[in-house]
Amino acid sequence: MAEVNTGDGGGGGKHSKQRAKKQSTKIDMTPMVDLAFLLLTFFVLTSTFNKPKTMELNFPAKPKDEKQDMKVNNALTLIMTENDGIYYYNGEFYPPKNAKDHAPTELLKTDFSFEGLHKLLLDRNQSTIETIKELNTKLKNGEIADTTYKHLAMEAKGRKEALTVLIKADDKASYKNVIDVIDELNICNIGKYAVVDMMVQELELLKATQNTSNVGTTK
Repeated sequence: MAEVNTGDGGGGGKHSKQRAKKQSTKIDMTPMVDLAFLLLTFFVLTSTFNKPKTMELNFPAKPKDEKQDMKVNNALTLIMTENDGIYYYNGEFYPPKNAKDHAPTELLKTDFSFEGLHKLLLDRNQSTIETIKELNTKLKNGEIADTTYKHLAMEAKGRKEALTVLIKADDKASYKNVIDVIDELNICNIGKYAVVDMMVQELELLKATQNTSNVGTTK
């Protein structure tokens, strides 16, 4: 702090004043720089970087024999079209007047509501869901390890009798609808699904079903 000299030191008269010496102000920034680098290092080492979000898509292997009759146990086929429309049928596809003399396949319509596609998948995949619930209970009670739970859950989803979903779409379906269906499959613990091309007979049946629906709703 500056002081005012009143002349008691002599030599300048009673009205003379001695100016205080100005001292240079110097701040040592070294500790602050060290602290900044320590904080920067801490946050870099402890932060979690954003991981790329990917989605697994399963595509069936191409058969060696193109004319081979591919059968899928407990299959559910979803066909998506315009205006968020979803049609489905169970089991194998049978066109009219087929060689096996089986009743022709009929398309049923559903939607993305909780009582629509979600309920359909839960009902068809009930056995796998119950198995995973039992495994989850054992995991919470400490009866099995986390790695064992994941392994057994994957086995339950991949069993032969587990539900297999085939995802198909025409050229009017949106990419968003395909992603929404795959998300719903993961929520319902369905491990076997694949995105496949639509057969010509399926496309013809889809158009015929849509035309019938439009005629029924016309006033």
